[in-house]
Amino acid sequence: MANPRKSMLVVSLLMMALCGVSMAAVYQVGDSAGWTSMGQVDYRDWATTKNFHVGDTLVFNYNNQFHNVKQVAHPGFETCNATSPIATYTNGSDTVALEKLGHFYFICGYHGHCQAGQKIEILVAPATSKPNHAASPSTRSASSLYSSNLSWTWGVLGFFLLGFA
Repeated sequence: MANPRKSMLVVSLLMMALCGVSMAAVYQVGDSAGWTSMGQVDYRDWATTKNFHVGDTLVFNYNNQFHNVKQVAHPGFETCNATSPIATYTNGSDTVALEKLGHFYFICGYHGHCQAGQKIEILVAPATSKPNHAASPSTRSASSLYSSNLSWTWGVLGFFLLGFA
């Protein structure tokens, strides 16, 4: 019969290792420019260089005297119509958790801002999908960190399973 203390140690270490594997990304929309209508960011280009997954978070940083964030359905996104939003954010530093697969649409509800390009479509894809576009440096870093954590997890698991067998 296995030593209960050693078994508990193996289970504890395995759980700690697996916690490091499930990492979600946090994306600041527009990077350092933030959420703006000043034409500094092409939000379509920005979004296509990212690979969004369930559990990731978007952060919208903006001056809430001049902007807001409205989550809308596809027709509202296409026509820049914010009259029936799914959600409205007005804090100036808003976080939006991506909790399911699919397309998410965000626009600024201030007159003319969406038309000026302050709108973004986010595609949340399954974790096993591969990005269609070149990954940004921050995405590559997160990916390599994930791979390192996964390798470390399997190494720790193998060490303990072989050591306690």
